[in-house]
Amino acid sequence: MKKHQFEVVVVGAGGAGLMAGLYASKSASTAVISKLYPARSHTGAAQGGIGAALGNLEEDHPEWHTYDTVKGADYIGDQDAIEFMCAEAPKIVYELEHMGLPFSRTPEGKIAQRPFGGHMNKNTNMPVRRACYAADRTGHMILQTLYQQSIKNNVTFFDEFQVMDLIRTEEGVAGVVALEIATGEMHVFQAKSIIFATGGWGRVWEITSNAYAYTGDGLAIALRRGIPAQDMEFYQFHPTGIYKMGILITEGVRGEGGVLINDKGERFMAHEGYAPRVKELASRDVVSRAMYLEMKNGRGIGGKKYIYLDVTPETVNKYAAIDGRTRPDGSPYVVTGEEILGKLPDIIDFCETYLGVNPVTDPMPVQPTAHYAMGGIPTNKFGEVVIDKDRTPLPGFFAAGENACVSVHGGNRLGTNSLLDIVVFGKHSGLKAAEHAKNTEYIPLPENPTEFAEAQLESIRNSQGTERIAEISKEMKEVMFDHVGVFRVEEGMRTAVDKIRELKERFKNIKLDDKGTQFNMELLNAWELSNLLDVAEVTAVSALNRKESRGAHARDDYPERDDEKWMKHTLAWQTEYGIKLDYKDVIFTKYKPKKRVY
Repeated sequence: MKKHQFEVVVVGAGGAGLMAGLYASKSASTAVISKLYPARSHTGAAQGGIGAALGNLEEDHPEWHTYDTVKGADYIGDQDAIEFMCAEAPKIVYELEHMGLPFSRTPEGKIAQRPFGGHMNKNTNMPVRRACYAADRTGHMILQTLYQQSIKNNVTFFDEFQVMDLIRTEEGVAGVVALEIATGEMHVFQAKSIIFATGGWGRVWEITSNAYAYTGDGLAIALRRGIPAQDMEFYQFHPTGIYKMGILITEGVRGEGGVLINDKGERFMAHEGYAPRVKELASRDVVSRAMYLEMKNGRGIGGKKYIYLDVTPETVNKYAAIDGRTRPDGSPYVVTGEEILGKLPDIIDFCETYLGVNPVTDPMPVQPTAHYAMGGIPTNKFGEVVIDKDRTPLPGFFAAGENACVSVHGGNRLGTNSLLDIVVFGKHSGLKAAEHAKNTEYIPLPENPTEFAEAQLESIRNSQGTERIAEISKEMKEVMFDHVGVFRVEEGMRTAVDKIRELKERFKNIKLDDKGTQFNMELLNAWELSNLLDVAEVTAVSALNRKESRGAHARDDYPERDDEKWMKHTLAWQTEYGIKLDYKDVIFTKYKPKKRVY
């Protein structure tokens, strides 16, 4: 066992972790621990843009951005945190620009902006250009920029270290335990402040846009240490994943004029009952449900479970003329193949590589894909983890990014707000963690700080059963996709809860072939699967108990939103007797709930 001591330890090296580490390091000794090399973190897969009301191409205001986010959240987001995020957005985008992030530009040299779903101009009631972008690789550029700045600022990195446990004593949080993947050695990191920024858990579902590394590690560790998970029933299915693969086709394609077409050749989003006013640029839950219903009613392409996303210049120009869409100077919106290629180079490359389809000349086959967790470890707007319905902070413990629930996304996240979330709350959790570290002392470590982590690994390594982790994983993903997916009903979710509990029992009877210590990825994959099973159970139980439809949580048996009974956040604890649920109030400031209309 090796020991290290830093004032601030950040777990995770995606956008949130790097932002937290960068700002903490300005006044505190800081380490960032990651199971990946930072440049391979999943933030690099974010494509379309980061939302900020800069007003570079048309009038826009942070207040408009705030209202759109509250509305997109189906009114269950905490409005104080949403106001804070949207007010910080322009400033933080310019901070990133000054760090060197190469945003796409207007002819005048300003940061370019494009429309995204759910972001509206309050004067025209049409989509507003709010997404600041770097072609279709915005997240990749943020990741590279923040990594460079962190290196410059002497952040200490521990790459390919898998954090296994949070050391929590009666006095508070004292550090983390991590496995060095290359050697199999345990390391203890003592810290005054700990920030979890480990990302999401899309690998719970069969079809997902998420990387294989997205296995809910931080949330599962927190659950095992008595910390609740919040709003786990709200999980976003992005409308446009590559058919069968789930790899994301950015919403930026629709922002550039791409349309969704069913098997009859109809632009179905224009139909009454879907989103006739803003069509493809409705919020993601609305578009995903519309696609699901088209496929369910036999209007998927060739009767199969996919829809066409068409961004060919002929189609874009045809529907732009029908919609009366114009460029910022008022001229008709007309695009060429060269423009599409210049604005969406990675998307075109993905489709040609994986589908043999060139989006400039042919439509893309897409289907909804598990994409983003609105729930997670509950925090306030400074990233402090809060552990009950009274929002009591756990001193020294912070969370930021997708593994945290601030809650700015509520029932459904708007496109571009994930990149905004990670940089705003990554920054402020880093600042708050450093401030806490300067005003406190190290909490003494327990006598054997690695005991719990080692017990988990030894239980997996020494299991002599017959079950295979690949089969357990496959069955988990199938039942979650079928019954806790785009649409949900009581019977299906009960089936999912029972199945996940059965799989958790079967997991105790697994068999591994690799008994070694160095680079034992089979062992780590098994431990990650245990995390996913825990997260799946909390998700299914939380969803089963919320008897309404709101945002991404859509129930056929309770199709209406019920503000009287369910305007509240779910809190879920993992106990030896199963999942315990409680609820806490939503924070309102100025926006009262009303029906969403697109």
